[in-house]
Amino acid sequence: MLTLATTIADRHFKTCLMNAAGVRCQSDRDLNALINSNAGAYVTKSATPAYRAGNPEPRMKMIPQGSFNSMGLPNNGLDYYLDFVLKDQAKRPDATNFLSIAGTSLADNLAMLHQIQDSAYNGFVELNLSCPNVPGHPQQGYDFDATKETLTAVFDFYTKPLGVKLPPYFDLAHFDQIAAVLNQFPLTFVTTINSVGNGLIVNYETETVAIKPKGGFGGLGGASVKPTALANVRALSQRLNPSIAVIGVGGIMSGRDAFEHILCGASMLQIGTQFGYEGTKIFDRVAHELDDIMALKGYASLDDFRGKLKTIN
Repeated sequence: MLTLATTIADRHFKTCLMNAAGVRCQSDRDLNALINSNAGAYVTKSATPAYRAGNPEPRMKMIPQGSFNSMGLPNNGLDYYLDFVLKDQAKRPDATNFLSIAGTSLADNLAMLHQIQDSAYNGFVELNLSCPNVPGHPQQGYDFDATKETLTAVFDFYTKPLGVKLPPYFDLAHFDQIAAVLNQFPLTFVTTINSVGNGLIVNYETETVAIKPKGGFGGLGGASVKPTALANVRALSQRLNPSIAVIGVGGIMSGRDAFEHILCGASMLQIGTQFGYEGTKIFDRVAHELDDIMALKGYASLDDFRGKLKTIN
């Protein structure tokens, strides 16, 4: 019987499809909509220690089959999301979900992880090392020494399942370098990719930039980033320890896109930009399309084709 179920660190998910942090996941209402949908899990909005309003408006522009933004981590603060996931965990003890955090300093991240470690939360934590749209704060995922320093400090005390969300890498040597760092730690998963940072969109009519923060520079998501996302999923799945699952994100608009991510090595898939356009019904549509592709190819489960992308001799 055909199934889209997947497993990460012995946690079972009924389907490999879920949302990506940042889109339709900031409020209780957003998260409850995800719980009531056919998504396999949800991830909360990346949290900072306290409420954060984010960057000034306009800070997002929808473009054909994509998105462009410099949101600046607007969120309700860790207490809000930790309270939500704990209440949900009490109601649905067999479900595993993802609590995302994104401190703007090592001290922030360690303080939040201490709070989570000391709580009853037993789900996954996604430590976001790839926020390209916070003025004055570079993406930590591009600093391999800082990433190692952070993970060393984290795993000195943190014992619950944890993964990292990574920025896109563009050089084969960088894949080697980041994998060499990540393989030193007991990570549960990596999420790849976050938006492609520091693009620029020009308003031809007004001869101005399209968004206000950072002089108009912002992160690109949607269909145009899929080749970069597939490359990162493929390269990391080839280099990381088998115990570290890869969660693919970037340009997933259809069942074919989902199939390609899994073929490149993804164990689970997060949908961001297109989820923003369609809402929770996207999980049904993409699942049906992926079912049809698998049936056509004679695959009964994701394991039948995960990571089996062929090269040309």
